[in-house]
Amino acid sequence: MSKSTGAGPSAKAKRMPRAVRERQMLDAAVRTFGQRGYRAASMDEIAELAGVSKPLVYLYLNSKEELFTACIRREAAALIAAVRDAVERDAAEPGLPADRQLWAGLTAFFTHTAEHPDGWAVLHQQARTHGEPFAAEVAAMRDEMAAFVTGLIGEAAREAHQDPAFGDRDVAGLAQALVGAAESLAQWANETPGVSAKEAAATLMNFAWTGLGNLMDGQRWSPSR
Repeated sequence: MSKSTGAGPSAKAKRMPRAVRERQMLDAAVRTFGQRGYRAASMDEIAELAGVSKPLVYLYLNSKEELFTACIRREAAALIAAVRDAVERDAAEPGLPADRQLWAGLTAFFTHTAEHPDGWAVLHQQARTHGEPFAAEVAAMRDEMAAFVTGLIGEAAREAHQDPAFGDRDVAGLAQALVGAAESLAQWANETPGVSAKEAAATLMNFAWTGLGNLMDGQRWSPSR
């Protein structure tokens, strides 16, 4: 009888780099949290889906709360990176108008949320509804996204040579409104069969950019008397 070489599954698991093992656990956790919710999800489920033991999950990420926080941070960073990368690629082409950068960013946003529905559920539904520290993590992501959009709108405003009365506060408020609309529209798009990322982005551009364009040309709305 031949002797065992000792190269079974446990040996392979030990040889796997920590970063790869953590990614597998986070992938499993995002899927479980996104589909079952934070409270209903169990560490046993996550460990089984990741193909590891529950003690190993605790060894790497200490607690369910820390695991969920790690999921929020990873998914938030991936979403922001997708939007930034798309805008920067578009900005590298000379002579393109500022609305093209916003279009690129929105298309990337809706593409990412559609391709990662569990991650979006973690960010938009689960993290927001379970209090601190999770809500603060999502708020930080939203602030970063709003700051980025503020820069895009500000650049468009400078390009349009708008009225000086159109100031930083206007730009920041419009960015907050646009980010909020994008979040709600992404949720609707993910729940509505047949809605593509480009369709969702075009919907928001039609809703927002027409008004922004008029505003930057000095046409402000005021209530009728």
